[in-house]
Amino acid sequence: MKKYINKVLLLVGVSVILLSSCKKQESEVYYESGTAPVLSASLSDSIPLIFQDSLLPAITFAWTNPNYVFSNGENSANVTYYLEIDTLGANFTNPNMQQIAISSSLATSITVKDLNTILAGAAKLNLAFSQKHTIQVKIVSFLGTNQAQISSNVLNFTVIPYPPPPAVIPPSTGTLYIVGSAVVGGWSNPIPATDVAAQQFTQISTTEYKLTTTLISGQEYKFIGKNDGAWASALNFGIATKDDPTEINGGSFFASGGSNNIMAPSSTDPTTLYDIDVNFQSGKFTVSLH
Repeated sequence: MKKYINKVLLLVGVSVILLSSCKKQESEVYYESGTAPVLSASLSDSIPLIFQDSLLPAITFAWTNPNYVFSNGENSANVTYYLEIDTLGANFTNPNMQQIAISSSLATSITVKDLNTILAGAAKLNLAFSQKHTIQVKIVSFLGTNQAQISSNVLNFTVIPYPPPPAVIPPSTGTLYIVGSAVVGGWSNPIPATDVAAQQFTQISTTEYKLTTTLISGQEYKFIGKNDGAWASALNFGIATKDDPTEINGGSFFASGGSNNIMAPSSTDPTTLYDIDVNFQSGKFTVSLH
């Protein structure tokens, strides 16, 4: 029995020695350095954004390899990149700055539509439509989970984002009126001369109109784009979902021809004023207390 125990102890001792020897032979690999990538583009100075070309490439970016160096001289790790787009002066600290993740590749193209969305989208950079802006672009390389980040040079471009097509085609007349049993002029078209001013919207932009008016409780109304008695279908706007109980507060609308009137809110005070905002860009209107 004693001999058997001695043999076991010997085997255990040898195993410990062998493990210790293996551990000493291992060497850890450390990240040492990298070279800032050089960013270039297929365009310089400005990037044209034209709605008709929305599916075509707007610009192509390319950059050099950052050549990450490790203590063993090998770079077997996958390099990932962020293409960062921000406004001039924000220095890539803008909360709305956009990052496009790119795995391993040393180039990327962005379509006109995608770039326009990045620049002017509500959840993106949110730049104003149809106005000139200066943006800055750079590439950031990194390893793993944002480790060993290296930034490239910065490129500047001027851009003019275009508005997407409106959800509902706005009146070509540039005018909008309210008619119906809910307003003083009733369904008269043309509107009586004495009521035109009270029933004509103020044009805020090519796609937005606003009006402050009273509405007769429980009655109906529509929007018309031309006060000429013709009731043209393309200039005759009603609620998209007829008999929707929430329509008194607004909703989606469309060029409805002679159907789908809008219901006015209920009120015990006939002097109550309402603000009506009709937005052809979104295809929605709102009704709120003034």
